[in-house]
Amino acid sequence: MKVYFETYGCTLNKADTALMKSILVKAGHEIVDDASKADVIVINTCTVRKDTEDRILRRIKELYNLTIKNGKKFIIAGCMVSAQPYTLRKIAPNASLVSPQNIVKIKEVVEANNNLYLILGERDTNYLETYIEGVTAAIPIAEGCLGDCSFCIVKIARRRLRSYKPELILKVVREAVSRGVIEVDLTAQDTASYGIDLGGPRLHELINMIVESIPEKFYIRIGMANPDTLIDILDGVIEVLKHPKIYKYMHIPLQSGDDKVLKLMNRKYTYDEYKSIIKELRRKIPEITIATDIIVGHPGEDEEAFQNSIKAVKELMFDKVHLAQYTLRPRTEAAAMPQIPDPIKKERSKILTKVIEEVGFRINKDYIGSHALTVVTQKSFRGGIAGRTINYKPVVIYGNDFRGVHLGSEIYVRIVQATFYDLRGHPLE
Repeated sequence: MKVYFETYGCTLNKADTALMKSILVKAGHEIVDDASKADVIVINTCTVRKDTEDRILRRIKELYNLTIKNGKKFIIAGCMVSAQPYTLRKIAPNASLVSPQNIVKIKEVVEANNNLYLILGERDTNYLETYIEGVTAAIPIAEGCLGDCSFCIVKIARRRLRSYKPELILKVVREAVSRGVIEVDLTAQDTASYGIDLGGPRLHELINMIVESIPEKFYIRIGMANPDTLIDILDGVIEVLKHPKIYKYMHIPLQSGDDKVLKLMNRKYTYDEYKSIIKELRRKIPEITIATDIIVGHPGEDEEAFQNSIKAVKELMFDKVHLAQYTLRPRTEAAAMPQIPDPIKKERSKILTKVIEEVGFRINKDYIGSHALTVVTQKSFRGGIAGRTINYKPVVIYGNDFRGVHLGSEIYVRIVQATFYDLRGHPLE
């Protein structure tokens, strides 16, 4: 049969879609890029935020109506299936449902004569696929997490931590590199918790195994790592960050600069504990780029707490901040707390965005005049090419003659301009 996929959300979701496609192709099915030409339509959903959910629900209704009208099979997969199955059954009663824990059964769902509802169960971690875009591969190393954050519905959707076996990860990384991949992004809800459920190896040990067993040229980017699980392996992670194949970059979510709010969020650290991690990383690896996540408007965030988040951004000088307004998610602890009005959340987001951009520009403007070794990873929408420095700063490369330069090339770029987000320059001759 001809199967059409539509995917929303994070790189884990994209990797899940890649796995489902691989299973179906091996079973003799054909993947198509046009829903109108498909016998089966699969939508892989995300539920992390309310605005994302609303957009996906509208799209589900559109696709469901298309399948009803034309006699096609409709399958809803992904995090919404685990977290909100009753909502989906209500708006698409004749759709099959497949949770992230059951995507390896996609062949059975596609070929079934009736609707299937595969919601419960645990993920089969014997199956792993990479999502490749250009010369970049996103490779999941674990499903689920050990946290219990009051605001997070992803815990309900992805469930408890299940790490992939190191030998399987090695196999997938090796295959990706053999296909020309230059950047390997190790992804998970929390990469720092990798291996705890297996009794080892931990994250830094896994990375050592990868770089020692695969001699080809490639770089590893470590995905999001929570502070409370990172602290126990910080020394080991710092050592692997010194390896020439590892981007000097860490994504460590703070969420709030206020201890009272962190406690309400069920985050397992204080601001001072978080700060000590950042200081140690920068002491040992001065050039490191630090990205973080911050939520504004979480229940319990008063004006003083918000000001503490502003102070944190200024004090810790984050290179990049993923800022989000809190949105109520069903079945979460924070949903039962008194909510902050939307206008206040929007105003706080506006204020903090300005601070984030000012800090980012202050950091990046210091690169002007430098010669940055840059790995070319993509074509730029600005008419040139783009890449990443060894500390994962995005670089837009201007020029008219890129003969001899291809995706994966390493070139020196003279930085002539900076924004809060990226660096811009010309290749050195």
